[in-house]
Amino acid sequence: MAVNVAGLISVIVFYILILGIGIFAARRSAHSSATDVLVAGRSMGLIVSIFTMTATIVGGAYINGTAEIMASSGIVWAQAPVAYCIAFFIGGNVYAPKMRRAGYLTLFDPFQIKLGNRVGALMCIPQFCGDLFWTAAILAALGSTVSIILDIDEKISIISSACVAVSYTILGGLWSVAYTDVVQLIIIFIGLVVAVPFAMNHPSVDFERVQISWKGEVKMSQLGSFIDVYGLLLLGGIPWQVYFQRVLACKNPKRARIASSVGSIATFLFAIPAVMMGVTGSAADWNQTEYTGTIPIPPSKMSYILPLVLQYLCPLPVSIVGMGAISAAVMSSADSSILSTASVFSKNIYQQLFRPKASDREIMWVIRIAVICAGVLGTVIALSAETVYGLYVLCSDLMYVILFPQFTCVLFLEVTNGYGCVCGYMFSIILRILGGEPLIKLPVLLKFPFYTEETGQNFPFRTLTMVLSFLAIISISLLSELLFKRNILPTRWDIFGCTETNFRKRLIIQEKKTQDELMLKKNEMKKREETPVTDALIPTDNICLQSYITAKP
Repeated sequence: MAVNVAGLISVIVFYILILGIGIFAARRSAHSSATDVLVAGRSMGLIVSIFTMTATIVGGAYINGTAEIMASSGIVWAQAPVAYCIAFFIGGNVYAPKMRRAGYLTLFDPFQIKLGNRVGALMCIPQFCGDLFWTAAILAALGSTVSIILDIDEKISIISSACVAVSYTILGGLWSVAYTDVVQLIIIFIGLVVAVPFAMNHPSVDFERVQISWKGEVKMSQLGSFIDVYGLLLLGGIPWQVYFQRVLACKNPKRARIASSVGSIATFLFAIPAVMMGVTGSAADWNQTEYTGTIPIPPSKMSYILPLVLQYLCPLPVSIVGMGAISAAVMSSADSSILSTASVFSKNIYQQLFRPKASDREIMWVIRIAVICAGVLGTVIALSAETVYGLYVLCSDLMYVILFPQFTCVLFLEVTNGYGCVCGYMFSIILRILGGEPLIKLPVLLKFPFYTEETGQNFPFRTLTMVLSFLAIISISLLSELLFKRNILPTRWDIFGCTETNFRKRLIIQEKKTQDELMLKKNEMKKREETPVTDALIPTDNICLQSYITAKP
């Protein structure tokens, strides 16, 4: 089959359009500070916030992965749409208002303020891994689509897409990402809605063939895995920098709550056409199409089900429009996860650990370099990916077993301290590694109940690990505080400052640093003759600063 010239031209035009919008949006952040680049000056409007929050989830992995699991296992296993819908709602109404009122810049600011810079930096590692897996899953989804519809090497599409996303993310930061998200989400909607009726009405499609199989089945031996996947998608879908970056960019907590709630509904609705495409793919008699591959489609090729439906069950113009939707979905999430990685590295690692007095210009360059590095690493992983949905689930796995209990404890439980968090962190990592992971060929060293060589772990060991991590954080925090406060251990050994005196010292230092940063920003804006920053930018709901500094003499 020759290269689809018309489709190739349309993809090039689409990429040029997105790049142009990203460059145009970058003008909003021209001559601005690194803070403005990371959270869009905290002035993002409600409509743009809704679009960009939705687009962070509705990416290529979400669309392709939902169609894949729908075709291979049935709707009962298509857990991501429901789980992420609930996760968005919980995040928007429980976590987001607290984070936005505190005026943080990243997800990990509360960790570093309460636990110290080193412990906070340790918590960034699962986020880095999750973002890289997420980026890889997204780019891999596009590669499979383009390789089938345009008949070109999927490596070319993966690399070119990453280059475009990196380019406008470097130029405009969150403003470029948000504005391109609006256009991309509209293209996704149009592309999928147009393609679905053509695919479903193809002569080879007979829905009577899948009246039972489309529902899927959860066997007793699969119940543990089923519970785990729901948990890691639902609760593991909350502690993501890519989501909280948009929360912290909203004008106020109320808008963050509204945008999250509307985004949760939109996320679910966008999965409907993907589900229908998956059912259509499983209901098709591929012998009646021009498809020349193995029939029935083997499990290893199920990640290609959406591009196969677009290519063989839709007219060429429609398949090109559908491919535009997938390309848009990829861009909308790839740029977000790349910027997320760069934001955390520049703010919570580079600045907090190595260069506390780094100039704004220096931090801007660090962000740009980090964007390039994140794009390159995600691309490398995508080029070797075997399953889109597998990568999609794996990235939430890290958030679920490690970061969710840590984030919840730090944000809501006063007793939490560095000792509890570090112990819980190490405990959850060790237990998760012992449980094994076939996706990355990690052997099973600890066999939980109901384990078999054929099906692997049948016990919800990820959920057990998450719960035990919670218990470890709380119990070790209480124990360490008791030992230091009763002088069973001398306070000079309190390296994490869990005693009130040491804790308060660190908070005073943090308050001074906040005031210094504010003054520096005022001076920079005064030099540029811009509107000066007011003291309202100082966090007003920061648990640490409010309760331990202002409330005590």
